[in-house]
Amino acid sequence: MARFGATILDADGLRLSAEEKSFFRAANPYGFILFARNIDTEDQVRALCAEMRDCVGREAPITIDQEGGRVQRLRAPLWTEWQPPLDFVGAAGAKAEEAMYLRYRLIAAELHALGIDSNCAPMVDVAGPQTHDFLRNRCYGTAPDAVARLGRAAADGLLAGGVIPVLKHIPGHGRATQDSHFDLPTVEASHGDLSAHDFAPFKALNDLPMGMTAHLVYAALDSKPATLSSKVMTLIRDEIGFDNLIMTDDISMKALQGSLTQITCAALAAGCDVILHCNGTLAARQEVAEAAGEMSFAAQTRALRALNARTQPDDVDIPAARAQLETLLNGA
Repeated sequence: MARFGATILDADGLRLSAEEKSFFRAANPYGFILFARNIDTEDQVRALCAEMRDCVGREAPITIDQEGGRVQRLRAPLWTEWQPPLDFVGAAGAKAEEAMYLRYRLIAAELHALGIDSNCAPMVDVAGPQTHDFLRNRCYGTAPDAVARLGRAAADGLLAGGVIPVLKHIPGHGRATQDSHFDLPTVEASHGDLSAHDFAPFKALNDLPMGMTAHLVYAALDSKPATLSSKVMTLIRDEIGFDNLIMTDDISMKALQGSLTQITCAALAAGCDVILHCNGTLAARQEVAEAAGEMSFAAQTRALRALNARTQPDDVDIPAARAQLETLLNGA
């Protein structure tokens, strides 16, 4: 098998242009990601996914951000409108783990029906008193153990529905007081405090098939952002024990400085397996794909292992699961 391109890329609209099709055929990205601009009707999304896979001649993974709350690309009236995760966990109370499993099993059902087979969740960043508003209500809680259990429930729900979970943001974004879409946050906590608190949910979930980096500086570890730091990537592999596929967070975010070529090369040199690039022009995508080239042998091995986690959904009565969740939340 030819090596995959070391990229996950997006598209401009509801269907692929002729130029996009030609580019994707040549670049052979490992996978694709969808945004709200790519979503209209069920049939349209299925057709777009089919076009993407046809370009690369294989069942490439197609991912999306469907956390619920502010970060969800599929919305009412065609799809379920979900509470922000932190509010949902609070509403579920003692039944939060069961509720979280059902929530993500239902999300998986909606994704799988469209041909989307990956979701950028669970997000197991541990919330704290200073967590920036862009992230706080996307978190599952403030206690690492509870966050890990809820993250496991979310991942299990996705996997049961035939959807590959993407663990984020490794090794932990909860202490950030700035929005990495616009600024580069710096965390001053000691290595010991980070290991005991922020890293703990990622250690507990280090068997998940895919993970996404955090664009922030851990001053105790390195002066470079985690995505571009070989020291942090080594820590993720060795201390956290995550030896599966690592994708960058979107490299077009303002937390990372430099040209797209520079950022791409630095992230791969640091130890990331695949580059996520979103919301750019076709020329920008072409620049990233050229800089990324093909996956390394180790990255391709991890990429194939992630695809092996993609199974057929289990046999579940979706209306009954939805009713079960509603009963559980009402009881809580």
